[in-house]
Amino acid sequence: MKATTSYKIILVDDQTLFRESLRMHLDSLESYRVMAQVANGQELIDLLETGTLPDLVMLDLNMPVLDGYDTAAILKKKFPMVKVLVLTMYDSDIALIRVLKEGVRGFLRKDVDPAELNRAIMSVIEKGYYYSHDINAKLSNAVIRTFDNQTTFENSILTETEIEFLRLASTDFTYKEIATRLNLSPRTIDHYREGLFAKLNVRSRVGLAIFAIKHGIVSFD
Repeated sequence: MKATTSYKIILVDDQTLFRESLRMHLDSLESYRVMAQVANGQELIDLLETGTLPDLVMLDLNMPVLDGYDTAAILKKKFPMVKVLVLTMYDSDIALIRVLKEGVRGFLRKDVDPAELNRAIMSVIEKGYYYSHDINAKLSNAVIRTFDNQTTFENSILTETEIEFLRLASTDFTYKEIATRLNLSPRTIDHYREGLFAKLNVRSRVGLAIFAIKHGIVSFD
């Protein structure tokens, strides 16, 4: 029997079989109620604009019409009260950077264990964030020291080219494309990347992006 109060969830995924399997799993739990299913981000936005607001949106990234990245950006701007848990097969550095920039604070792979999925849903709803063990490892390896210490940036003298490199590294451009946009050779871009790793005390492109976001080099807007 369902609990009197259940958290309302909307599923956003273009894979009907996966979406229906997820609905069946959630409906078997007392704490959640799937209030709607849609196949892409545009259908979600249209639904939310009718006043139907859930406690949580479970969002795929790779969808037609309006993908998860653009959907997350619209949600952050128009429906900031709606919490988002990304559920995807894409956990690359670029995917993580992009969802971080859009304010998403919950990120899981689709092959997650059901028990962890349940923990993640409750964590995003009640605490506002959740990252899987693999994603936590990626984030912790990306950033060695906390960015709460503002002297990290204030004491780092960055050139205009380094700042522009940070902006571009926080996008989905490849390093080769960044080299082209900056009119530099790939070898020079490698030099900038390794130099910033050392200067900012980070270990990966995700670390560079987190630094840029934290210190306003890249805006959430």
